[in-house]
Amino acid sequence: MGIEQKLAAGAENPAPQRAKFREMKDGTAEDWALIAGHFRTFAGGVAGRVLEHLRLLDGDFGGFPVDRLEHSLQTATRAYRDGRDEQYVVMALLHDIGDTLGSFNHPDVAAAILKPFVREELHWICQHHGHFQGYYYFHYLGMDRESREQFRGSPHFEACAEFCEKYDQAAFDPDYQSESLEFFEPMVHRVMARPLATLYSLGEPEDAPADTAEGAE
Repeated sequence: MGIEQKLAAGAENPAPQRAKFREMKDGTAEDWALIAGHFRTFAGGVAGRVLEHLRLLDGDFGGFPVDRLEHSLQTATRAYRDGRDEQYVVMALLHDIGDTLGSFNHPDVAAAILKPFVREELHWICQHHGHFQGYYYFHYLGMDRESREQFRGSPHFEACAEFCEKYDQAAFDPDYQSESLEFFEPMVHRVMARPLATLYSLGEPEDAPADTAEGAE
């Protein structure tokens, strides 16, 4: 590409605006308004990015009877067919999404992703399901299968035990007909369209669309 072509291309596609500070303490209101605008756009696509990461579990068996994506789909399908609401189903779908990056603490990873978008009970279930799931196998590995008992006083103890018994530990059946990931995608977009609670509550511009979630329905 010649110089003239590069100049023409630059004129047609100017470099995106960026804040001018080198240290945060030197930022101005204009800088942060610019950053906030970019944040809203980027945050609106979180559901799509979460779904793309979930696809990384496809084909990852780890010795289990089904791969980790099928386990996630099967857990969510069982919850959906049992009449659970969308927040619950999305929690069930994403509860093991941390397997790839949080091999030693995957429930914490999933719970952190879900925390802004689901009620406190569901966040608690997701964050602690590893201890409760351990009831079914920890004793075979020389671990304490009663690890969940340390949480016996929690108001969410029984709900977490029920999640593992009815949906999570039961979701390793190669013959079960799960719904597809595409079936759950609209639910993920709806649940993650706008946080229920977040540190970064920047508000919305007056002319912003009602729902900026990428692909939301």
